[in-house]
Amino acid sequence: MAYPPGSTARLMTQDVLSLQAPQTVAEAIAVIRGLGRLPTHTDRLFVVDSRNVLVGAVPLGLLLVADPGSPIASLMESDIRRFHLYDEAEEVATAFERYDLLSAPVVDDRGKLIGRVTADSVMDFIRASSENEVLGLAGLRQAEDLFAPVLDSARNRWPWLAVNLGTAFIASRVIGVFEGTIQQLVALAALMPIVASIGGNTGNQTVALVVRGLALGQLKASSAGHLLRKELTVGLLNGALWGTLVGLFAMMVYRSVALGLVMATAVLLNLIIAAVVGVLVPMTLSKAGRDPAQGSSVVLTFVTDGMGFFLFLALAEGFLL
Repeated sequence: MAYPPGSTARLMTQDVLSLQAPQTVAEAIAVIRGLGRLPTHTDRLFVVDSRNVLVGAVPLGLLLVADPGSPIASLMESDIRRFHLYDEAEEVATAFERYDLLSAPVVDDRGKLIGRVTADSVMDFIRASSENEVLGLAGLRQAEDLFAPVLDSARNRWPWLAVNLGTAFIASRVIGVFEGTIQQLVALAALMPIVASIGGNTGNQTVALVVRGLALGQLKASSAGHLLRKELTVGLLNGALWGTLVGLFAMMVYRSVALGLVMATAVLLNLIIAAVVGVLVPMTLSKAGRDPAQGSSVVLTFVTDGMGFFLFLALAEGFLL
């Protein structure tokens, strides 16, 4: 607990069994039998020198079948994945997933063996991080749970609700600019929410993918351009498909080809905007050192609602009146 949150040391256990390189297999097995137990999740035994500096590891299965007279050094793997006390816990979790690790040693700045990280502690960390990301995506705080006091729960949600309220007022003013247009063509009032809603849903799907990629270490700055191009293409395809369907619906209901074309174009453009915002907002928050899950949905909803209303009403004013 003396180490900072999110560090490898917070995941570490000091319940670790180490061997000396000059020992033989028989001597190592005698040491294990003398202890009467193996630490949990022991898949290999770490080897240290006389100064307790980590020099390698021996797989437990190999130790049990090896010649009793063989030296530990002859069985040892020297190139092993190791972590330092202040490494980021996210890096440890990524390495455990990528290399299928069951345990890994933790060393200090001088390379001395301090403890180890096991798969169960990594899974606990991943589970807690996932819960926090879900809360953050909804604008909630990490400290809040289902049974938190009512006042604490309400207070935790105020900041993002205030932001949401402010952005809602801005979106309402976008509608206010086109009040005259809506009065002349009442159908616009019924169709506006469709444009905003489908844009918001598309953007939330993109945000979820980006946040997960950032959390798992799959998304780096070098791959941001490729991801943006991909999501733009997906938004273009989905916009063309669903914009056409929504446009046909509007054309059949209101018997207006022009209204259908306006509706289809607004949906297409809003889905493209939603794809761009869904990628850029969480990545910008991450680059700024903030939690990319927290508040992304609020910003996304503001942009897709505001731009959806603006695009639809501006196109209607330009082509229908």
